[in-house]
Amino acid sequence: MSDIKIAILRMEGTNNEAEVYRAFASLGAIPEYIHIKQLENKKASLEEFQGIFIPGGFSAGDYVRAGVIFGKRLMKSSSVELRTFIEERKPVIGTCNGFQILAEMGLLPDVDGNASRSMVLSVNKSGKFECRTTYIRFTNRNPMLGKAMERGMIIQAPVAHKEGQIKFIDGKTLDDILQNDQIIFKYTNADGTSDAYPWNPNGSIQSIAGLSNPQGNVIGLMPHPERAFDPFNMSGREREDNSSSGRIFYGSIIKYIQDKSI
Repeated sequence: MSDIKIAILRMEGTNNEAEVYRAFASLGAIPEYIHIKQLENKKASLEEFQGIFIPGGFSAGDYVRAGVIFGKRLMKSSSVELRTFIEERKPVIGTCNGFQILAEMGLLPDVDGNASRSMVLSVNKSGKFECRTTYIRFTNRNPMLGKAMERGMIIQAPVAHKEGQIKFIDGKTLDDILQNDQIIFKYTNADGTSDAYPWNPNGSIQSIAGLSNPQGNVIGLMPHPERAFDPFNMSGREREDNSSSGRIFYGSIIKYIQDKSI
């Protein structure tokens, strides 16, 4: 696994890089921090990596709106490399602010393949910053996650955001997403009987917690699996288990890269 290199993209205001770095390193990969300025100045290239991760936080202070500045800079510096990366079915993952950035770039849900912006992550229905533990249900057979997770599997998921309510530009976009089976996670409670607030912390339509592109290799989710990488990070009885949400999630990405030998 020592030849699997993961680019962790960052700029002023991002956070959780250290947790993501530790998760990938613990699984035997080689994570590397790449600042947006390195891409802009051509001192780093995404072609060197087998996976890209965009972490959470408040990139550029969330000025204008969450993720838009980082997204614009990333598309200007690396749009060709990103498109090639995606076409080669390499994984591009974003959590929280990373999800917002992928949406701003039009890489999610990208139902037509034109990278046109068709969704927004709006202010939570509660109007508050929601920082809590909730649960998410795996709802499809994503090629990266499907080998480690069965459809319907529920895992614990920490969330911390104020702008996580998914809204689409029109009803057709949601219809296309459903037709393409692009919803990968939905909010729920521990036993799967309720998706009401606070289990759905932001009020997203259909309790969507995570989406992929039609091909399944670009994934965005509002929860932070890297914050639940070890059993002692888990809450409640899940802390007594030998597995953890983060290890399942990030381990699936590494396994996908290994299997594809990308």
